[in-house]
Amino acid sequence: MEKPNAPVVETNRSSLVRHHPQLAFLYAVPIGALGGLIGLGGAEFRLPMLAGVLGYSVRQAVPLNLVVSLITIAASLAIRGKTLSFDSAIPLLPVVLSLIAGAIITAFLGVALAGRLSNKQLERTILVLLVGVGIALIVESFLPQQIAALLPAALTWRILAGILFGLAIGLVSSLLGVAGGEIIIPTLVFAFGVDMKTAGTASLLISFPTVLVGLIQYASRGAFRDRSPLKNTITPMSIGSVIGAIIGGMLAGIVPASALKLTLGVILNISAFRVFHKSR
Repeated sequence: MEKPNAPVVETNRSSLVRHHPQLAFLYAVPIGALGGLIGLGGAEFRLPMLAGVLGYSVRQAVPLNLVVSLITIAASLAIRGKTLSFDSAIPLLPVVLSLIAGAIITAFLGVALAGRLSNKQLERTILVLLVGVGIALIVESFLPQQIAALLPAALTWRILAGILFGLAIGLVSSLLGVAGGEIIIPTLVFAFGVDMKTAGTASLLISFPTVLVGLIQYASRGAFRDRSPLKNTITPMSIGSVIGAIIGGMLAGIVPASALKLTLGVILNISAFRVFHKSR
């Protein structure tokens, strides 16, 4: 008699947790700050929190994460537009457009793929992607901040490579609900030889249409029929993420980014396994 009652208790507990906007805000601020410190939005760390602490199913957590990501990107673009110039990204426009083209294709297809996967398959896929992002952060912590471009300077090579890299970016974005900066920035720095500041600006320009397409696709599939997360989770989490990102940006340079990426990469792997590696 105890087994049938267990899921009901779990559902009630999750429901109560979801309706704590204060909790969503309190978690979002430090996550946003850590993301701001290393030049990311922190969405890869929000996803385990949404599916773990706040109790959303993985199918709910991904589109919710996309909404917060889009709001955070828009705020970052507005802030960057007032403090920095976008002129440095103009020579990079062919690369940016090719990355956007590839990313939009798989952002569109990635949502359809997520709909075809079973819950278990989707959780396994997300686990693999999050572990990959965590490993990438760890590896990046040992690499120099600026190296010569690995790709030839020929425009044709750059456009083709941009489309291929964009395909990977869009898939990760649509399946994890992230902006993709954890892939975009290293790609721009190491493959195309872009300086870190310009890569940060270009990353936002690439992420915005990619996340928007993924979000529209999820919305068309009925991901937001339930409006309660808008008030209870998305609003407080978006506010907290923007505040955290601003704090992180102000503190950038005080904490060594390489040491922080190493630590966060390890934390991301641990949290991904705890949330998405479900025992059978």
